[in-house]
Amino acid sequence: MRIPMHSESPTGPGRPKDLNKREAILQAAKQLFLSQGYASTSMDAVAAAAGVSKLTVYSHFTDKQTLFEAAVMATCQAQLPDLLFELPEDAEPEAVLLSIARSFQALISDDESVQLSRLIMAVGNQDPGFGTYFYEAGPQRILAGMEGLLGKFVERGWLRVDDPRRAAEHFFCLVKGAPDYRLLLGYAPALSGEEADAHVRSAVGVFMRAFRP
Repeated sequence: MRIPMHSESPTGPGRPKDLNKREAILQAAKQLFLSQGYASTSMDAVAAAAGVSKLTVYSHFTDKQTLFEAAVMATCQAQLPDLLFELPEDAEPEAVLLSIARSFQALISDDESVQLSRLIMAVGNQDPGFGTYFYEAGPQRILAGMEGLLGKFVERGWLRVDDPRRAAEHFFCLVKGAPDYRLLLGYAPALSGEEADAHVRSAVGVFMRAFRP
């Protein structure tokens, strides 16, 4: 999955930062984090892999944690942009949920996402910060977006949800389901085509039946 160059705009006064270099840094960092883990990846190594100076890396990202979080956030944004959690006036609830579910299923089935999940599980005890930074930059942001959206569903009377945060967790767990577990184990390939669509529709159907007024 490519990280889009426009995924995070440069901030701060002065001359805008070089977006080509920013993308190169993010791509190099992502590959190193996946292959070496968080603790073993240095800013020097990222600079060398990206073909830029260490000063350039620090001019875009203040420290390694910021760099890791930016790489994870940009990857999630590519499949689940914030716009996906907005609610147009003429929206149909099931159609909105299907759109989010399809995007999320594509994200968790991506090869790099699978590698990262496996790596976090493998080194989590030795490198707890790796999992913490990933959760805060990726899943936590996605859950917050879904929580806000479900709150709007409740306001419109589409769903009856006492705890939108917990309901958001239920939603994504339904979409992940057994297929994602089999994928992470290497027991089965990622769902695709009609099989993936049937799984997503089933998950959304279960969710709607559970929370429909």
